[in-house]
Amino acid sequence: MKLTMRGVTLHATWEPRPGFKLGTKDIDRKQTYLGSKVWKNPKVSIDEHPIPEPKDDEVLIEMKAVGICGSDVHMNQATDDGYIFYPGLTGFPTIIGHEVSGVVVKGGKNAFDKRTMKPFKGGESVCAEEMVWCAKCRPCADGLPNHCEKLDEIGFNVNGGFARYIVLPSRLLWSLEPLRRAYKGDDIFLAGSLVEPTSVAYTAMIQWGGGVRPGDNVVVCGGGPIGIAAIRIMKTQGASTVILSEPEPARQKIGKLMGADHVIDPTKENFAERVLQLTDGMGAKLYLEATGLPTIVYPAIEQAIWEGRTLNSTVVVVARADAKMPVTGEVLQVRRAQIVGSQGHSGHGTFPHVIEAMAAGMDMTPMITKKIKLDQVPENLVLLRTNRTEGKITCVDFN
Repeated sequence: MKLTMRGVTLHATWEPRPGFKLGTKDIDRKQTYLGSKVWKNPKVSIDEHPIPEPKDDEVLIEMKAVGICGSDVHMNQATDDGYIFYPGLTGFPTIIGHEVSGVVVKGGKNAFDKRTMKPFKGGESVCAEEMVWCAKCRPCADGLPNHCEKLDEIGFNVNGGFARYIVLPSRLLWSLEPLRRAYKGDDIFLAGSLVEPTSVAYTAMIQWGGGVRPGDNVVVCGGGPIGIAAIRIMKTQGASTVILSEPEPARQKIGKLMGADHVIDPTKENFAERVLQLTDGMGAKLYLEATGLPTIVYPAIEQAIWEGRTLNSTVVVVARADAKMPVTGEVLQVRRAQIVGSQGHSGHGTFPHVIEAMAAGMDMTPMITKKIKLDQVPENLVLLRTNRTEGKITCVDFN
């Protein structure tokens, strides 16, 4: 008899919207790259699943800490006509959860630890990339694994971390041993669960946003975990002024704790005017759109770029949204500005850089405002649809 475990499982109905056509990477009735156009009536339950066995190049990991991401919430949230909010790659049913850290139980014969270049022996503390890149396609060969042509995503279309165990390809794992310089006991796993979302912010701000020179200004729109992580990364890199635009007082407080120099409430203040006041008319080198509300937020960013004195500004879009941005080409041309999109966190040495930065003092754990048990994940997914007072809610008990 095969042993089982409980997993927080998301179910939904395959019911494409009128006019939807399967893409080249979609699989009929199984998965799509356009979730909000296909999946309807999402429902989460805690189901029994077989404890997985690792293949030759895989590792079985016992979960110690897994964070709830906004995408987990949006996959489980329906619009008025019943379709899920999340617009990206999805395949159901699946165990959700992708911000994972834990302890290796055992590995296959070809599963190697990148830290030692020896086979996993069990007991190693690890975190994992969420993007399951194939290492065979052209984007992977070109060093762009976040855009893999055979991409899977942990907790989106393959089983994720809200269960006691998970099996993952060894190439996705990163050692948490460096974090022992800064964290004691199980705190290493709390920090480890934040490597994934911090790496999303790092990829957005450093890899595709180009980072900043010490003394540059930065504006972060949205005080969720990705925005908060971006604040800490930018202050670590040397930004002189980091401004957070966020209406929720609790998130404003976390933003200040993580290094924001100023906070704007865009529901009470004129965003562009306030940004220019706080930067002596200069504006910012980097703007991050992390709200998921580009139709509302981008015009205000564009105004700040147009009226500010800084040339060569970059707007990085990291939040997922099924909406078109109203862009004025003249602003980009005259102000030499650009808009770039950022997806994922794999490649470019991002995970080891983030881990080493955290080990050296870039502490992200103040983002965690609530710890829960596995049984409490479903109710907190619902809570986070409307509750904006929490930072990161993290599951730490999988029994």
